[in-house]
Amino acid sequence: MRIERIVTIARREYLAGVRTKAFWISTALLPVLMAALFVLPTLLLSKTRATLRLAVVDETGGVGARLAGELAGDPARSGGPGQEPAGEATRAEASRFAVDLRPAAGDRAAQRAALDREVLAGTVDAWIWIAPESLSGADVAYHGESVSNFVTQRVLADALTRAVSAARLSDAGLDPARVAALTAPVGLETVRVSAAGTRREAGTAGFLLAYFLFFLLYMVTLIYGQQVMNGVLEEKASRVVEVMLTTARPVELMAGKLFGIAAVGLTQLAIWLACLVALTAPGVAAALVTLPAGVALPTVSAGVAVHFVAHFLLGFFLYSALYAAIGAASNDLREAQQLASSVVIFIVLPVVFAITVINDPDSTLATVASLIPLFTPLLMLLRIVVKTPPVWQIALGYALTAGFVALLLALCARVYRVGILMHGKRPTLAELARWARYS
Repeated sequence: MRIERIVTIARREYLAGVRTKAFWISTALLPVLMAALFVLPTLLLSKTRATLRLAVVDETGGVGARLAGELAGDPARSGGPGQEPAGEATRAEASRFAVDLRPAAGDRAAQRAALDREVLAGTVDAWIWIAPESLSGADVAYHGESVSNFVTQRVLADALTRAVSAARLSDAGLDPARVAALTAPVGLETVRVSAAGTRREAGTAGFLLAYFLFFLLYMVTLIYGQQVMNGVLEEKASRVVEVMLTTARPVELMAGKLFGIAAVGLTQLAIWLACLVALTAPGVAAALVTLPAGVALPTVSAGVAVHFVAHFLLGFFLYSALYAAIGAASNDLREAQQLASSVVIFIVLPVVFAITVINDPDSTLATVASLIPLFTPLLMLLRIVVKTPPVWQIALGYALTAGFVALLLALCARVYRVGILMHGKRPTLAELARWARYS
């Protein structure tokens, strides 16, 4: 192979890729979506938070007032310490209540019908009836013109549970505040142990970082692999490749195309990561101020960044070689997509294993799967981010994958060499195998 030819073709592919409108639109679109994910939820929460006007009829004489205190966040009125379960504080931010306590009338049916009329008239948004049976486990009915506000209903149900529990304890002669203090949940402090020492680190943040890097690598590998296939198909259909083959060998053309598009992918990754840092920097700075002493956010070390780039290149060349061969062997996009569906399976399978690998990166499944060359670029990177595996496993993963990529490039180059000039007939799997064996 002539290196200068490969460099020339790679430069052409790179410039052709970064000069297109599609490249810059797709490059700008992801940061915009990321900004929307960071900003819109908070903005919508502040703009759409409404107050639910709730009528409460309490036949027990003790639950209604406690419920009103819980919904108002007043420990003195609720009769307990006012502690909310994990996650409820976030949901409560989107729900406010204006509680209207009503005494129970003698005629239940008439009062219920009157409350329904109030709902239809818009005087109240919903009403609940707390019967004595509720203290024994019976459900409390929620009546509203709309019952799709499941977030608000969840906040109400949790507050009602605490209020009923407090009433039950009081009826049993126990102090609800004392019982709540004795049964308060115990938090789990996560401390990451590494060669550099130990530090407190938020487990959820570490999970999100690992999954983000995994998903980013998965997405870029899939997008640029298919871009290689589409580029080969376009050149084959327009007969441009026949002109290019007068000055370069098929293997040089394929190698130059792969290197050029890989450089386009790395350029886009660099822009995305720079935008990610810019978008999250204010939030990270604010989080660092509010974090307890000694707690640190997960960080992307230089080693992880190097592994990320290395695994991207391995995964790109592995799958792009297959996509290039598929594009060369196909006559149109429909044929190529049918053949490419079998390749996509191997890219999607690591997603199935991702949660298992994050939860237990040293398990037999995680270790074996991360050493299978088709899965190594995604799963080995995931293991490195979560918990660095032994050096021999990382080295073995690189060696096996690099060897597999070299073999695959050689076989796919043979298929590419024959298929790029074939038109009109869709080759069978037997013919593809024969091209790879003898061409």
